[in-house]
Amino acid sequence: MSNDIRFFTAGPLSLVALIILVGLVILIIPLLLLGLVGAAFTKLGFSWITALAVVLLMLLGSRINIPVYRIRRDTVRFSQKESFYRNGAVPSQLWETILSVNFGGAVLPVCVSAYLLYRATQIAGTSLLYPVGLGVLAVVLVSTITTRVIPGRGFTVPLILPALAALLAGLLLSGGTGLSAAVIAFVSGTVGTLLGANVAHLFTVKDLEVPVVSIGGGGTFGAIFLCCILPALIA
Repeated sequence: MSNDIRFFTAGPLSLVALIILVGLVILIIPLLLLGLVGAAFTKLGFSWITALAVVLLMLLGSRINIPVYRIRRDTVRFSQKESFYRNGAVPSQLWETILSVNFGGAVLPVCVSAYLLYRATQIAGTSLLYPVGLGVLAVVLVSTITTRVIPGRGFTVPLILPALAALLAGLLLSGGTGLSAAVIAFVSGTVGTLLGANVAHLFTVKDLEVPVVSIGGGGTFGAIFLCCILPALIA
């Protein structure tokens, strides 16, 4: 029976083709995702080049934290084990936290929000500022309540909730879909999440025991990124 068993091996060409296929899949999927995200920004009034530039800057800028302030701790907590010196070495403790602003998750989204709001008020008038303010307040409340302050990690906001709250605010406060609704959702989502998930919890920074706290980065960037993309659904 063993003589009936046949073994097949792939030739060099098949192996190369498989490697090329895997490489294309790895390359194409991010490009397709980038194209979809870029298409979302074009619905907000950006050209394709500008949209892709904004998306790339957000993704690349998520690694850039701009230090703005140093928060010095008055005391540090020593555990019972840490209170004893081992091998004559003093246990290292964190005495200060650097407060920074993330370029891709805070600086750029706020600039885009200001630009979109400026363009929208030129078309719809300053009456748009009132629903935008209400939308920001709504997202601030949702983000503040749902954000978790985790010692050793920082601030973590649910990925989808701020964006959904911003979409709902855009639909309700504008009375339907369209550019005004998308602008309300975009500004409410980005600014409201930054204020509710980060700024509102800055008083807890001294207790986080982390070297760096990034406004718009870390556990907040994903939510901010969705708040920039999902408003295109109602544009």
